[in-house]
Amino acid sequence: MNPLPSRLWAALSVIALTGCASIEPAPTPGSTGAPVAPQWHAPVAHNGKLGELTDWWEQFDDPLMLSLILDGQQASATLAQAVANIADAQAARVGSMAVLLPTLDGVMDASRGRSEPGAPVGSLSSAGLQASWELDIFGANRAAAGATRAELEASMAGWHDARVSIAAEIATTYVELRACEAQIAQAELDVRSRRETARLTELMASSGFQSPAEADLAHASAAQGQVTLAEQNAQCEYLIKSLVALSARNETELRKSLTKQTARLPQPAEFRVAKVPAEVLSQRPDIHAAAHDVVAASADSVQAQALRWPRITLSGNIGSTRIAEGGVSTNGTVWTIGPVAVTLPLFDGGTRRANAEAAQVRYEVATVVYAARLRNAIREVENALVSLQSTATRSDDARRAAEGFTRSYRAVESGYRAGNASLFELEDARRSMVAAQIALIELQRERVAGWITLYRAVGGGWSVDQLEEISGA
Repeated sequence: MNPLPSRLWAALSVIALTGCASIEPAPTPGSTGAPVAPQWHAPVAHNGKLGELTDWWEQFDDPLMLSLILDGQQASATLAQAVANIADAQAARVGSMAVLLPTLDGVMDASRGRSEPGAPVGSLSSAGLQASWELDIFGANRAAAGATRAELEASMAGWHDARVSIAAEIATTYVELRACEAQIAQAELDVRSRRETARLTELMASSGFQSPAEADLAHASAAQGQVTLAEQNAQCEYLIKSLVALSARNETELRKSLTKQTARLPQPAEFRVAKVPAEVLSQRPDIHAAAHDVVAASADSVQAQALRWPRITLSGNIGSTRIAEGGVSTNGTVWTIGPVAVTLPLFDGGTRRANAEAAQVRYEVATVVYAARLRNAIREVENALVSLQSTATRSDDARRAAEGFTRSYRAVESGYRAGNASLFELEDARRSMVAAQIALIELQRERVAGWITLYRAVGGGWSVDQLEEISGA
């Protein structure tokens, strides 16, 4: 007996034991390989409780904003592409799993002819099955399957990230529009006041109680108020156009819907952020996607290494054959097992080694990207927390300032009409009042936008449990 085959199998077994590498598991925030701070360095004390964040946009008290978000998600090209990415990842997953199984093909053939001069005409027909199976001894195919599974989970997380991003963009634009409308209301009041002041000043100048210069100043002030109002109207028009594009709504219908709650900012449901950063970051779909990018890169590296070792393929077939010649026919079953083919990579100019080294570098880069995503996520959450704390701290003072400047303006206005205050004093009081009112509206917008940012920064209600549901959809 030739000892070569047994020695070959023994050598292959040693290579299999020493050459196979394992795929790295997905890192998790707070683990040894992905450390994060043990606590937040920004204030997390807010009203509300640790609530359910799934579809957080439904927790606003504005049905129109919710309907715009739902329409926008249906019409979004970004979300449609994310669904297509899931479909592609699912197809790749099925293909990678199929490689681990034997292939089976049905074969049928028939022929008729004379095999040699003078021989009778004969016919040959057969039908059978052919099977082939690559023995994945070194784990290349299993690593490919692991990579596609990780890519599928990453694409699912990417779908949710796109969904939340669209909701945040539409919600932010909607809030900006409502704040813009509130500023228009203030600008219109200001314009009417300036016009009235200009009219009264013109009358007093005609009667000799005011100088022509003051009348000119009053008219200039009224014109400036009109300029500001026109600029504010244009800004609101831009925001309406943005909502039309984002939601795919008919503009005429959208404008009718918007008139029902003009200048009213939607109010979100408040909640508390978990004290442990790792708990919050585990909810973020982009972090989950980055973690599975690390797994996919690790699997690609394992596959590239395994492709440097021999490949073993087992083939076989079974079928039924019928031979008819010279009035004699023969029927029977034929089968073979083999050959067992061993492909040894002897020389490829260093291609496989270079591919393996490049795959290892890609894995290392994926771990760096994951760590960077963690840091960026921490920054986004803490920035949102700081913004909310800042708006809460400023709210009372801003409200008192607006009320105080309004009372001051009314007093100066009464004094101006009575001749006890100058037009310059009146204009100065008006500017202070208008600035304070606009600052208050802007603060309210900033606070609602801060909640939207926080909702998105903590993941928007995503969880790993949703993956299978997304896959089925």
